[in-house]
Amino acid sequence: MKIRDIGERGLINKISKLLPHDIVLGAGEDDCAVLDHGDEYLLVTTDMLHQSTDFPDGMAPWQMGWMSIAVSLSDIAAMGGRPFATVAALGLPDDVELALVEDIVKGMNACAEKFDVSIVGGDTDEHGELTIVCTALGSVKKDKLLKRSGAHVGDLVCVTGKLGTAEAGLRALKMNIQQNVKDVVTKKLFEPQPRVNEAIALAESGAVTSMMDISDGLALSLHDLSKANNIGFLIYGDKLPVLDETKVISTGLDLPLYGAGDFELLFTIRPDGLGRARKACQFAVIGEITSGDILVEKNGSTEKIATKGYEHFR
Repeated sequence: MKIRDIGERGLINKISKLLPHDIVLGAGEDDCAVLDHGDEYLLVTTDMLHQSTDFPDGMAPWQMGWMSIAVSLSDIAAMGGRPFATVAALGLPDDVELALVEDIVKGMNACAEKFDVSIVGGDTDEHGELTIVCTALGSVKKDKLLKRSGAHVGDLVCVTGKLGTAEAGLRALKMNIQQNVKDVVTKKLFEPQPRVNEAIALAESGAVTSMMDISDGLALSLHDLSKANNIGFLIYGDKLPVLDETKVISTGLDLPLYGAGDFELLFTIRPDGLGRARKACQFAVIGEITSGDILVEKNGSTEKIATKGYEHFR
């Protein structure tokens, strides 16, 4: 069997079964590993980014650095945590200009500083392709930890931000469209904004029953939550929040459902907690949890949401 036959999620599942699970949450179980640390939980996550697969043409070195930190902070946020430190490893070809490396590090530090995070160490190594690996550490009060599990039938399904924007940015790079439209959507692609403050506020509200970040697309994230809770979804197609600039790229549901790279929060809340959640941050209610299939409703009809999005090895 080749790993392309099972994809990234299948590979993670295989690997996690080979590792010990005598901690609160271990490999493959959620967005972060969770370790008991006195009065709080310690959150740990690692992400690896490559030039060929993660840094599109036109992306500046500063933005490569920003993204490298942002994606790991997004994982901490997905569990209601507050990130406080990162370490980073740089794999570099030996002919890379020093100025490029300095710009990458400046971008990394800019993202870290925005969220009161310190880059405290790391490693450098010679590598055939520019590769950046970031490990983020965070903490969360034990009674505020948010996991993928915990959702119930009848809960409301919600998201922060606008969906499909990063994917629209990727497509815009290949299209001859208005520059102002291209600038809006590519900024989301190149400089994702981890929803750290929103996640902390939502955790404090006590209304959230489950949460994760949307890195590989809304559809795959819904399927992940479905597996974690043995539930279904009815998503309201006309409620999916989309920028006007994204509609220039595509007017259907393809981008908001299946577009990857937005790093928004997908979460569920109890209906009676909607008011408290609204005080925490801005978000859109896009559906409800059911006991059936994973469906999207549009123009009076429903269809199944495919298990489709961005996945390594496929």
